[in-house]
Amino acid sequence: MTTVKVKIEDKFYKAINYIDITGNVEIGDVVILNTTAIDLDLGTGGYHFIIYNMRLKKKESKRDGHIIKLRYTPLQLKCKTVEEQERYKKVFETFSSLDNFIVAVGTLHSMLAPIACVIKWLKPKARISYIMTDGGALPIQFSNTVRELKNKRIINNTITIGHSFGGDYECINIYTGLITSKSILKSDVAIITMGPGIVGTGTKYGFSGTEQAYILDAVNKFKGISFAIPRISFSDSRIRHKGISHHTLTVLSELMHSRTNIVLPVLEQEKLDYIMKQIKNYNIDKKHNVFLEDGTDIKNAFEFYEIDVTTMGRHFSEDVEYFYTLGAVAKKIVEYLNNNDFTKI
Repeated sequence: MTTVKVKIEDKFYKAINYIDITGNVEIGDVVILNTTAIDLDLGTGGYHFIIYNMRLKKKESKRDGHIIKLRYTPLQLKCKTVEEQERYKKVFETFSSLDNFIVAVGTLHSMLAPIACVIKWLKPKARISYIMTDGGALPIQFSNTVRELKNKRIINNTITIGHSFGGDYECINIYTGLITSKSILKSDVAIITMGPGIVGTGTKYGFSGTEQAYILDAVNKFKGISFAIPRISFSDSRIRHKGISHHTLTVLSELMHSRTNIVLPVLEQEKLDYIMKQIKNYNIDKKHNVFLEDGTDIKNAFEFYEIDVTTMGRHFSEDVEYFYTLGAVAKKIVEYLNNNDFTKI
């Protein structure tokens, strides 16, 4: 992926060019742009996207493989998925269980870095896989967060599933993505979220984070240890996201078919009372295992790795409850990694 400046009439704009799809771009090239994001003022960082370079009359993919992602669109591309490789076929054919493999499943891309940082800070030798779904951005290259986490060796590898693409390993679905993380890459933990750009409409079921439900069920079906990463904030101006977001409440109370683990942060009493009331009102404490954990270690992890993450444009100091929640989830995960005691969950 490259970021370039494009001139439209007399104005300059930022544009993204995905080399795998549209080839290299040079100064003076005439390109066709998708301008939808800026036209609609979407939260994509203010970029146009190059969809065709007039200089390149033909673009042949240098990728191996026979599986197509972005199928039946002008941008379809071939990938060499793990499933089609002969050396891995026996792994899939003989797979029987995740055997208590720990998987944390979130809804926002901004959940990835905080959880990964705290796990790595508390347990430096832990091997962490990031599995990116196709609920948000499809190219993993669009994520500056992933690039930074890999450069700093906080996450060990990436897996892109569904129509998301560009990971270290390509998989067709969540099931083979989980098997790849556990049985092929020998990870200790997998963190699963969509790429940047959750889709939401303000309606009860109209958000792409509903995928959290079936992914958690998939982990449990395969006998893994699942953690539902809750979205908690007291800084969001929208009432539906106050305390535990309606996204998390809907997934845990209505959409899941199995039992998972949810970790809540230790907060000042008034705020803790608010989220515990939500837990009771939605019967989440009856359907799932609920834990309280101190998540303040996240500040030390951020400082150690020199990481600055935002969520919905808010930095750590502007949404501490959100980040303390992620620190709490990560700390509980490390506790179980250290003790290997799964009888309590």
